[in-house]
Amino acid sequence: MKMRGVYPAPAKINLCLHVLGKRQDGYHFLAMAMQRVDLCDRIDIELGEGSGVEVACDGVALAAGEENIAARAARTVLAAAGRECSVRIAIDKRIPVAAGLGGGSSDAATVLMALDDMLGLGLGRQRLMDLGLRLGADVPFFVFGRPAWATGVGEQLVSLPPLPPLAYLLVHPGFAVSTAWVYQSLRLTISDELASLPRFSAGSFAELLGQLHNDLEQVTVAAYPLIDQVKQRLLENGARGALMSGSGAAVFGVFDDFERARRAGERLTGQFGWRTDPVRPLP
Repeated sequence: MKMRGVYPAPAKINLCLHVLGKRQDGYHFLAMAMQRVDLCDRIDIELGEGSGVEVACDGVALAAGEENIAARAARTVLAAAGRECSVRIAIDKRIPVAAGLGGGSSDAATVLMALDDMLGLGLGRQRLMDLGLRLGADVPFFVFGRPAWATGVGEQLVSLPPLPPLAYLLVHPGFAVSTAWVYQSLRLTISDELASLPRFSAGSFAELLGQLHNDLEQVTVAAYPLIDQVKQRLLENGARGALMSGSGAAVFGVFDDFERARRAGERLTGQFGWRTDPVRPLP
């Protein structure tokens, strides 16, 4: 048996991120509006006879003894299905690492779905989401595959109504931020009560802009004030709104159309040397 498939693994942004409280297991109660965008890693998967999982991912340095999350995803889905084969995964990393864009979680979700498809396992979306939660809190969202309102630790997902047509400019200022450090440093003054929090709704451009919010900015910006400067530069270059995604360091600007986002990105890269990626939302 020899099979090969190539799959995209898209990045995500958080249009809003509310931290509602801390659980006893160390995770946090969250309420988030999440959307995938068309900046994607490229996952090349080869299956063969035998056993063993290998992952090659240039540009990603892992700590001693740590395994790439894509490898853990492959082992997880094969074990769940009771199947054995050799798996070789090559990741062309295009999403910045430790940037709040969910690249690792997306890679893992893509491997889960790809192996289910390639091997004809028929596990189904919900089962794959359950397996994904073992790997990371954002993985179920990428299996879900639609703009979503996420609660719990991020695994309770409901489709968002259609969002207005727009484009985003992702800006990465050139440093990584530890998600674990951000959550550990967060001082909570709110409860895990969802009832008082309005559900994200963005039928119009103005409504979407009015709900941009990220509770994690208070931690990350205090340590990395450049993030606030990136937001200001985006607004000065035509963005209608700007927000840090996830725990940072990536920031996104909201634009009326893709061409305006692209031109703003060229200016910011030219002036400051920041990496910029104009992107469109995925449906």
